[in-house]
Amino acid sequence: MDWKPKRTKELPLYKQILSFLETKIVNGEFPPGSRLPSERELADQLQVNRSTINIVFEELRAAGLVKRKVGVGTIVNGEIWDQNHKRLPNWDKYVEEGYYQSNNPINQRIYRSIRSDDSIINFAIGQLSPDLSPFSLMKNNDILNLNDHLGYEDIQGSLELRETISSHLHNYRKIHSTPSSILITSGAQQAIHIIIRCLLNPGDSVAIEDPSYAYSLPIFHSNGLKTHLLPVANDGIDPEQIITLYKKHRIKMVFLNPVYQNPTGATLSEAKKIRLLEICSQLGIAIVEDDPYSLTGYNNWSCTLKSMDSEGIVLYVSSLSKIIASGLRIGWISGPQSVIDRLTDAKHQIDFGHSIFSQRIATMLLTSQNFDEHISSLKTGLIAKRDLMMDSLKRELKDEISFFSPNGGVHLWCKFNEELSTDHRLFKEALKLKMVFTPGTTLGTQKHHIRLTFSSVDNHLIHEGIQRLAQAYKESKINS
Repeated sequence: MDWKPKRTKELPLYKQILSFLETKIVNGEFPPGSRLPSERELADQLQVNRSTINIVFEELRAAGLVKRKVGVGTIVNGEIWDQNHKRLPNWDKYVEEGYYQSNNPINQRIYRSIRSDDSIINFAIGQLSPDLSPFSLMKNNDILNLNDHLGYEDIQGSLELRETISSHLHNYRKIHSTPSSILITSGAQQAIHIIIRCLLNPGDSVAIEDPSYAYSLPIFHSNGLKTHLLPVANDGIDPEQIITLYKKHRIKMVFLNPVYQNPTGATLSEAKKIRLLEICSQLGIAIVEDDPYSLTGYNNWSCTLKSMDSEGIVLYVSSLSKIIASGLRIGWISGPQSVIDRLTDAKHQIDFGHSIFSQRIATMLLTSQNFDEHISSLKTGLIAKRDLMMDSLKRELKDEISFFSPNGGVHLWCKFNEELSTDHRLFKEALKLKMVFTPGTTLGTQKHHIRLTFSSVDNHLIHEGIQRLAQAYKESKINS
C-alpha cells in the first residue's frame, strides 16, 4: 500500500485512514465480500498503532460498510448496494467533525441550567433584569407600525435605523459615522463572527485581552486563528506589549473591550488609548473595539477608541443588549466603507438581513423622547445592584474575597484570597444551591477568579445569591 497518513495536528491519523478506506470501499476497490487486511497488517503497512486501526474498523462497522466474519476477518459488507440495505448517517461523526468548535462545557451547563430552572439565581448572563428594562421608552408609541411592507429589509439594515444609529453615535459616543458605513447585525456576537470569517484567514495571529469575553469564544480557534494574550490591569492592557507580539507573531488584528471591560470592569486610560492608536497606526494593525458598556458609566463618560480614531484603523462594534434589551438582537459595526460592503455581502449569505420588526422597535426606542431618562434610570439601577452585591460580598465572604469596583458595566471580577483547588468545583457546589456564576478560567488564564454579573438579578435576590455563593465556597473547601 503506497499511501501513508500524514502526521499533522489538523487531522488525526484515524480520520485520515478512515477516509482513505471509505473511499476505496465506495469506489469498489474493496468490492463487497472482499476481505480487508487485518488490524495488525494495516498497522504495519501504515506505520501506526494497532489501536488506531481498531478505532477505524469500529467506525467502518458502525457505518455499515464492513462486518466481522468468524474465521475470515473483516470483510466489506455485501449488502452495501442492496436496495433493502440501510446505511444510516453516522451523526456522531458529523457532530465531531463540524466546522464550529463547541462552547466550553461550563458555559453549556450555565445556559442549560437557567433555561430549565427559573428559580436559579443567575449571576452568569449579562442581560437586564425587568426593573432595568426600557418600559418608559414604549409609552404612547405604536411599536410595530404595521402599515408598511412586511418583506425583506435592506441587507445592510434599514436606512432609518442606520441614520438613527449614526445620529446616536454622534450625540452619545462622539463617533462620526455615516449611515452607509454602518452594518446592522444580530447583536455584537454576529458582528465579531462576520469580522473573523471575512477579514482573517486560518493561521493568522490576533491579540485578545486576558481575561476577556473574547477568550470564551470558540470562533477564533474554529477559524484556525492563533490567539495571543494581552493581560488586563486596572487601567487596561499595556499597549507596548502589542509591539512585542507584532515582532514575534506578526499579529494582524487586536480585539479589545476598552471601556468597563468584561469581566474586569477596567477602563483603558486616555494615555494608553492614545499610545495604542499610535502603535497600531504605525504597524498597520487593525483594532476591533467591542463597546457594550460605555453608556453605562455611573459618573463620568469615558471616550471610546473609535471617537479618538482619526485614521480609520478601528472597527467599532456595539449593540443595544446592555442598554435597552438583549432580546432585540440589534448590534452594529461601524468602519471603512470597503469593509462594511464586504461584511454586508457576508451577512447576505448568512441570514438575508435582519428582521424588520426588531429594527423598527430599535429605531423607535433610540429616538424616544424618554431615552435620556431611561439611560439615567439604568445607571441608577446598576449602581444600586453593584453596591448591593459588593456589600453582600463583604458581609458574607469578608476576608475570603477581593474585587475591583467598576465605574460602569454590569460585572464584578472577584478573586478568592485563599487558593481554590478548582473553580469548577465551586461552580458545581453553587449549582446545587441553585445559583450560577461564571468561573474565571472560562474567560482567561487567571486562577481563583469568578465573574459575578449583577444586572440580571432582582435587587431582593442579590444578597440571597451571595449567601448561596458563600455556602458553596465553604462546601468546596470541605470537599477539596
